[in-house]
Amino acid sequence: MKRIHLSHCSRLRPLHALTLLSFASAALAAAPQGEQVAEVQFNDGFLQQFGGTHIDVSRFDKGNVATPGSYVADLYVNQIWLGRTEVTLRKTASGSVEPCFDKDLLERIGVDLTKLSPEATAQLANKGECTTLPQLINDASASFDNGELRLDISVPQAAMNRQARGYVDPKYWDDGVTSAMLQYNANAWRSQNGGASVTQGYLGLTAGVNVGPWRFRHSGNLSSSSQTGTQSGTHYQAIETSLQRAIAPLKSALTIGDAFTDGTMFDSVGFRGVQLASDIRMYPDSQRGYAPIIRGTARTNARVQVQQNGNVLYETNVAPGPFEINDLYATGYGGNLQVVVTEADGSQTISVVPYAAAPNALRPGVTHYSVTAGEYRSALLNEKPLLFQATVQHGFTNLITGYGGVTVADGYLAAVAGAALNTRFGAFGMDITQSDTRLPQQVSRRGQSLRLSYSKFFAPTDTNISVAAYRYSSSGFLSLENAIAMRATGNLSPDTFGNGTPRNSAQVTLNQRLPQGWGTFYLSGTAQNYWSQRGTDVQFQAGYNNVFKRVSYGISLSRQLEVVNHKWDNRVMLTASVPLGIGAHTPFSSTSVQHDSNGLTSVQQTVSGTLGENNAFSYSVNGGYSGGGTSRNTTSAGGSVSYRSLVSTLAANASTASGYSQYGAGASGTVVAYGGGIVMSPATGDTMAIVEAKDAAGAQLANQAGLRVDHWGHALVPGLTPFSRNEIGIDPKGLPVSVELKSTSQHVAPTAGAIVRATFETDNPGASAIIRTTRTDGQPMPFGADVFDAAGQNMGTVAQGGRIIVRGLKSQKGELSVRWADGIHRQECRLSYSLPDTVSKTSTTWTTVDSVCQVGQVGTVPVAGDQKMPSSGTAQQADNSPRPLPDDRQTEVK
Repeated sequence: MKRIHLSHCSRLRPLHALTLLSFASAALAAAPQGEQVAEVQFNDGFLQQFGGTHIDVSRFDKGNVATPGSYVADLYVNQIWLGRTEVTLRKTASGSVEPCFDKDLLERIGVDLTKLSPEATAQLANKGECTTLPQLINDASASFDNGELRLDISVPQAAMNRQARGYVDPKYWDDGVTSAMLQYNANAWRSQNGGASVTQGYLGLTAGVNVGPWRFRHSGNLSSSSQTGTQSGTHYQAIETSLQRAIAPLKSALTIGDAFTDGTMFDSVGFRGVQLASDIRMYPDSQRGYAPIIRGTARTNARVQVQQNGNVLYETNVAPGPFEINDLYATGYGGNLQVVVTEADGSQTISVVPYAAAPNALRPGVTHYSVTAGEYRSALLNEKPLLFQATVQHGFTNLITGYGGVTVADGYLAAVAGAALNTRFGAFGMDITQSDTRLPQQVSRRGQSLRLSYSKFFAPTDTNISVAAYRYSSSGFLSLENAIAMRATGNLSPDTFGNGTPRNSAQVTLNQRLPQGWGTFYLSGTAQNYWSQRGTDVQFQAGYNNVFKRVSYGISLSRQLEVVNHKWDNRVMLTASVPLGIGAHTPFSSTSVQHDSNGLTSVQQTVSGTLGENNAFSYSVNGGYSGGGTSRNTTSAGGSVSYRSLVSTLAANASTASGYSQYGAGASGTVVAYGGGIVMSPATGDTMAIVEAKDAAGAQLANQAGLRVDHWGHALVPGLTPFSRNEIGIDPKGLPVSVELKSTSQHVAPTAGAIVRATFETDNPGASAIIRTTRTDGQPMPFGADVFDAAGQNMGTVAQGGRIIVRGLKSQKGELSVRWADGIHRQECRLSYSLPDTVSKTSTTWTTVDSVCQVGQVGTVPVAGDQKMPSSGTAQQADNSPRPLPDDRQTEVK
């Protein structure tokens, strides 16, 4: 047992001494439960005040011990959040208060119960006692943070069930609250050219209702247009309506209504019916996408590192014998993996595992599937034949993933089979699709389509070929969309479908990182020809980007199709951007010069930036010039602004040029209605959280630019990641000084489309103030003395210069008691305070008042006893720790 003495600090200033006491107490409270640490003994001689005043510091001996009871706290196991759970604290035989563990809590934290000793199993069976974690598992510890309502647990890996990184047990997925939501994106646009004008309006809507795990969604848009001399019209287009839910045991999603097939093996098409398909989002983060399983053998207790191109992707310690690493995160570029095994004696073995993700590749043992049944749905055709499609993928080994599927419709049948190979020479994919189309009163068309793909990262040259694909289709091959169109129209000409039936197509995407300081180069393009025409359509984009000091610049080349005249246009563009100063709201200048194959040259100059707190206001102004070729010279000018308010994002724009002018405006956001009221947000997203923080109006949400708690104590956080841990935090900056947050962050794991509730408890007991006080003889109040209200509740501590920071004052006028020392040395006095009438509970600045503490009689100060547990079952304890002293120059209000 350790005994710590702090007796050689007589030269410390009082504030430094009290800080030392606080740090020591905090260290005791955070020490592992299994560690034998005794009380910290303080020598209070160095805290003596004027006249030999004695300061009682005995309350710091045992740290900030929580009150026994039940708490709902965030659970962290080996630094990983596992959700919120109920924690029971009880007094042990040693007198300390520690968390108690039962079988359910052990399973919750992932302990393998089969690895517990017989003695530990017997202790779990005795429900009358508080069993601590060190009693059950050697070298394990549990620490409860009363201020943050957080339980930190450390358990040796050998005693844990093996789970992939990022794993969240499905039983802790949150389906959210019953709610209704509406997301909108509205804009209006008007243009005038000479005497003619055009006005257009658009309103995009996504509406939904959540009940338990079910998600009803409808999306559509309302558009209107009017033009001088023509009749205006309004049209509503329903895009899709569906009912969805997650099927956790199958790691799948069920969709009923309108949706689309996934397009991994066949072309994606719309349908109205039923679909059951794997949802990759239900897998842990570390098992999404393709990455190989690494197996090996260690001779001793060894360290295993997985490296890629010099970067350490993964590191772990393994026991002697075979080991397996199956939770590598997928990396975008790929590249062979180097596995370095360092034994206990320092010897190393290095092996290489090929890694290049091919299309449709899965991890070994993983299976994805999709089954769709219903009717074909298209915005271009009225035909709605019955449709059935099924696909399956399975990872057999690190080397091979096999896949296949079938599509059946009225008069159409197609089947595909293929494989993805992961080799040291790169990732290869190959599949073949056979189609059979029966045409009315015509000979059936049969054909094949062969597809080859390749991806590879070449480490010596830093070259990444992310996609290189080639497809050949015979003249009789038809996709489902073309086959249905041909059967519906009866037109057998291949030219019915754009350019006709594709014959050969190729595409490539290449990224090349040049040596340090030389920038990057990229190239992407496609080439395609058809059975019914000569020549080849080629589209491409190529570019080079670099940075010189504060200037970013680049050059790009492109070939694109002009939709109006169906001509191909080649273009070259030069760009440069530079900040116009230094600081948070520094505007950026961007310049671009473009020249096309028609001889037209365009110059565009833009200055953009942000203003306001959290960059809520953004702006952009631009000017341009174009001329050359057959076009006449024109100049233009314009600008746009947007503002992200608490409830909506508002935008406006305008521009003018020779012969025309244009202006427009828009708004977007989300509205959610639930049992607690109506919440609005300027952002949109499918999976969201409602933040409830009473009296915390104005508090900013951490990591959510521009989002704040509204006047009703609500905020809406969109864009959460389904089936994963999402941290939601509140920054207390900007809160009224009388409001305290009992916690500033929470974690949620919502299901897809869920609207979950995150409630932050706040305390707004009354007004807050800084009281500057002295004794009747003019001497300052003893540093560290305790302050009590009339009911004996501890209100704070006397700080330097006799200043007292108090919260929770119930009235504008009142009386407080100050007590210091203990036993025969105890002394006390009373002071009266009177706050200005202008002080309110919503004030964000401190009020400073003066008072003289009148000496009273010994024993007249009531002392708060043990607090009763709240009816909710959650223990509460006043925060009596010393608070930072505000700067009078910034916070004083008189």
